[in-house]
Amino acid sequence: MEKATSTNCIFPISDFEQVKEKVLNWVKRFSTFCFLDNHRYQIHPHSEECLLAAGVKRQLKTDAGNALKQLQDFMDAGKSWLFGHLGYDLKNEMEQLSSVNPDGTGFPDLFFFEPETIIRLNPREMIIEGEGPDRVFREISKSVSRPVVQQRVNIQLRFSREEYISVIEQLKRHILRGDCYEINFCQEFFAGGAVIDPVDIYKKLSTVSPNPFSALYRMEDQWLICASPERFLRKQGRNILSQPIKGTSERIKQDEKNDQQSREALQQSAKDRSENVMVVDLVRNDLAKICEEGTVKVDELFAVYSFPQVHQMISAVSGELKKDISFAEIIRATFPMGSMTGAPKKRVMELIEQYEKTKRGIFSGALGYISPSGNFDFNVVIRSIMYNAATRYLSFQTGSGITWYSEAEKEWEECLLKAGAMGEVLGGSKK
Repeated sequence: MEKATSTNCIFPISDFEQVKEKVLNWVKRFSTFCFLDNHRYQIHPHSEECLLAAGVKRQLKTDAGNALKQLQDFMDAGKSWLFGHLGYDLKNEMEQLSSVNPDGTGFPDLFFFEPETIIRLNPREMIIEGEGPDRVFREISKSVSRPVVQQRVNIQLRFSREEYISVIEQLKRHILRGDCYEINFCQEFFAGGAVIDPVDIYKKLSTVSPNPFSALYRMEDQWLICASPERFLRKQGRNILSQPIKGTSERIKQDEKNDQQSREALQQSAKDRSENVMVVDLVRNDLAKICEEGTVKVDELFAVYSFPQVHQMISAVSGELKKDISFAEIIRATFPMGSMTGAPKKRVMELIEQYEKTKRGIFSGALGYISPSGNFDFNVVIRSIMYNAATRYLSFQTGSGITWYSEAEKEWEECLLKAGAMGEVLGGSKK
């Protein structure tokens, strides 16, 4: 986030966690908002600790077809802060693809809004930008949480264990035939008739699984409750950075020795390194389309970071953008992110549509902000609960990278591991 301007009001704070709770209680009154939370992780480069955009001055809501041009025009018309998301199914305007699987949550393929109020929060101060910052600070200070009666959510799986294993074997045959090298295959966990308080669920998820690219996002009846560990793309000046994740192992919190062994096993895993380097090569290829020749480089390869639920293998790829390249051109070259597709990108997206049972929607898309000068920062929407309050449909998806060396049983277990925190906070049983 860029530095505060003279129009901002700065309010010193003493109890950061309490103030963050009050901010979340206060923002419930808005039908559209975006709350981005770093959870004090210092993954370089570090942006804002907490960032909230609330209320709508203007907005753009559209589906794939001409969405990126519309967004570029929307950006050029205002030169303002914009917050919102890019849905996975924008793929259909990047390539000649389609999405016909059912969609229970109903997020549009693209939505961005210019907020009425922006709040930046760190352990020392709250910075409020917008009309009546003193009034906003007073309202936040007085906000209180009310007891929540949480309905138990009965979570179901789209695939049985046997069906999932069968699909993995079919995907491996595609790899053997040379159709693709690696494919990210996802499955849906869902519940109908779910009644939840999304803000309360976000607070619980933040306790169980705080991650550096977490978010609570609302657009009318659609809610995203996100505990993502992954950055998709960050632009600062002409520098562009992607930090793809590929490679997961379990945290063993009660046993430090075994936990360290799990971490080291991931670090040395030939399979995970193979998956990771494939995605790194894909990202390098994507960035080369929009960066000056010779500037794309791998800043970090096979680094293992520990999060509350899992260890993850993360790499970092950066480059220097060509002069005068637009936001739409950057997204067209890089989206959807390689960590959530596989390689080669177009063919695996066809296979994803063929073998998955649910439209991805906002899942495996990106959520974040664009500054007035065109800088931006977006996460990868994973480890996330999607909820439609009007239809009471709740969904979350998990997946893993499938290569020829994948063992279907282990991939199934990895999906369940990634779903663990979300299932825990929902108090649901998996059928």
